[in-house]
Amino acid sequence: MTRPAGSRARTDAVRALALRWRLLRVRAARRARSASRHWRSSLQVRVLTSTLTIGLVALAMLGLYVGDRVRDGLFDARRDQVLRESARSTQQAQGLLDAATATTGRQVQILLQDVTDQVYASGSGERDVFMLRAPGQTSTVGAIATASDRALVDLVSRELKEATAGGGQHWQSVGVVQDDGRVSPAVVVGQDVTVPVVGTYQIFFLYSLQAEQDRLDFLLRTLALAGAALVVLLGATTWSVTRRTVHPVRRAAQVAERLADGHLSERMPVRGEDEMATLARSFNEMAESLQDQIRRMEELSTLQRRFVSDVSHELRTPLTTIRMAGEVIHASREDFEPAVKRSAELLQTQLDRFEDLLADLLEISRFDAGAAVLDAEGRDVRDVVLRAVDNAAPLAQRRGSWVHVDLPGTPATADIDPRRVERVLRNLLVNAVEHADGSAVEVTVGADQHAVAVTVRDHGVGMTAQEAAHVFDRFWRADPARARTTGGTGLGLAISLEDAHLHGGWLQAWGRPGRGASFRLTLPRRAGIVLTGSPLPLEPDEHPVAHVQPARPVHDPAALPELPPMTGEITVVGGGPGGAAGSGRHPRAEAER
Repeated sequence: MTRPAGSRARTDAVRALALRWRLLRVRAARRARSASRHWRSSLQVRVLTSTLTIGLVALAMLGLYVGDRVRDGLFDARRDQVLRESARSTQQAQGLLDAATATTGRQVQILLQDVTDQVYASGSGERDVFMLRAPGQTSTVGAIATASDRALVDLVSRELKEATAGGGQHWQSVGVVQDDGRVSPAVVVGQDVTVPVVGTYQIFFLYSLQAEQDRLDFLLRTLALAGAALVVLLGATTWSVTRRTVHPVRRAAQVAERLADGHLSERMPVRGEDEMATLARSFNEMAESLQDQIRRMEELSTLQRRFVSDVSHELRTPLTTIRMAGEVIHASREDFEPAVKRSAELLQTQLDRFEDLLADLLEISRFDAGAAVLDAEGRDVRDVVLRAVDNAAPLAQRRGSWVHVDLPGTPATADIDPRRVERVLRNLLVNAVEHADGSAVEVTVGADQHAVAVTVRDHGVGMTAQEAAHVFDRFWRADPARARTTGGTGLGLAISLEDAHLHGGWLQAWGRPGRGASFRLTLPRRAGIVLTGSPLPLEPDEHPVAHVQPARPVHDPAALPELPPMTGEITVVGGGPGGAAGSGRHPRAEAER
C-alpha cells in the first residue's frame, strides 16, 4: 500500500531534522572536546578562565548586594516620606470635615468631594486621594465615595481596608498598570476619618514610586556597565600578566627540548632584572654546566674507547709472539715432566681466552665508536640456526645436555649479516648449555610477514626479573662466585645486543628461578621495518604477539615475494637421549648470568 505524499513529506522532514540535530550534537561535542583539550593544555587559558569566573561571581554577588541595599534604602526613605505626608494630609482632611456644617446627604457628598479635591491639590503631584466608606458602616445617610482618579480605586485591597478599620495608619505596596503595559510600583496609605452625619470614612493616598524605580534602574545599569568594564579590564590584565609569566616558561620548555635533542648551545634570552630574568640566568647556568659535563664525559668516553682500541691493537703483537712461543711449547709438552706439561696446556688455554678477550674488546670498541658495519644479505635464518647448533653440539655433549630445534616448514628469509646473527645465536646457545645443568635446550624459529624470531630456552637454574634486566651488561654476573666454566669473556651478550640493534631488531631475556631462562632474538625481514611485535613469545606461557602493521605499497621492503614451501623438521643434537655426538672445538662461552 502506497503512503500518501503528505505522509512521506512529513517523514522526510522528520528524518532531515533528526539528521540535522545529530550533526549539531556531533559538532558541539567536537568543539567541547577541542575546548577541553585547549583548556587542559594551556596554563594561561586556565588562569584566565578561573580569574574571570571568580571575578564574575564576585561582581554578581556584589551587584546583587548593592542593588538590594539601594532598593531597600530608596523604598524605606520614600515610604517614611509618604507616611509623614499622608499623616499631615489626613489631619488636614479631618480638620476640614470637623469645620463643615453639612447636615444632609447631598451636602455631605459635596463636602467629601471638596475635601478630596483640596487634599489632592495640597499634596505632591504624584499621588491620588480616595475617600471610601469604611467596612461595616451602618449610617443610612447616602454618600458616594470620592476619588481623584476613580480608575485606581480598585487598587485599595479589602485587606488594607480591614486593617485600616482597626485604627491607625496602614500601608500596602501595589503595582499600577500604565498605558503602555508596564507596571509601576506604588504604595497605598490609609487612615480613618470621621465625616459629619454619615460617620466613619477611610481616606487613602496612592503614591507612585516610579521615580525611585527609575533611579534604581539607572544605578543597576551603571553597576552592570562598570562590572562589564571591570571584567574586561580584569581579563586583559590577567591575560597580560599570565602571558608575561607563561612566555618565559614556554621558552624554557622549548630550550629544554632543544637541549634534550642535542643542541647543547641553546640558551634562554635574559631581559631585565626581575624574577623571570633570574630564572633565565639560572637556567642558562644550568645548561652551561650540563654542556661542560657532557663535553667532558664525551671526551672521557672518546679517550676510553681510544685507549681500549689502542691497548687491544698494541697487545696483538706481543700476544702473537707469545702464542707462537706457546704453540712451540705446547707441541713439545709430551717431552716435559707432568707439572710442566700441565702448565703448557694451561698456558695454551689461557692464550686462547686472552685472544678471544682482545677480539671482543676490539669489537665492542667498534660499536662504541659507531664504526660497526652491517654486511646484510638475504639469507634463510634456518640455515644460520642449524650452523650455530652444529657448532654448539660438542659443548652440549660434554655438559650432558641436548639441543632440540623446532623449525618452520617455510623459509624464514631476512636481510641479515650471517656472521653477526650466527655469533648471537652461538652466544645464546653456549650460555643456555652452560646454565641448563644437563637439561634440554630448546631452539625455536618463527616468522611472520614482517619479522623473524629465534628463541633459545633452557630449563636450568633460571634468573630473576632484576637479573634479566642486567644480563646484557658488560662483564656482569648474577653470581660473582660462579666461575666461567666455558671460558667466556663476559662480553658475549653485550656484543649480541649490539648486533641485534645493528639489524634494527630486539634481543630480550626472560627468566624465573628454578624454571630456566629464555632469550628471544627478533629481526625485521627487510631493512627499514619498525618492529611492533615478535612472531614468538618470550615467556614460555605467553601467546605470540598479535600486531597489526599498516598497509604498505608494493615497492616497500616488507612486500616479500612468495617463498617456496619446505617441510619442517626437528633436529636433536648433543649428549642427551637420542642425541648425535658432534665433533670439533667448542665455541667460546660469551656470557655469564
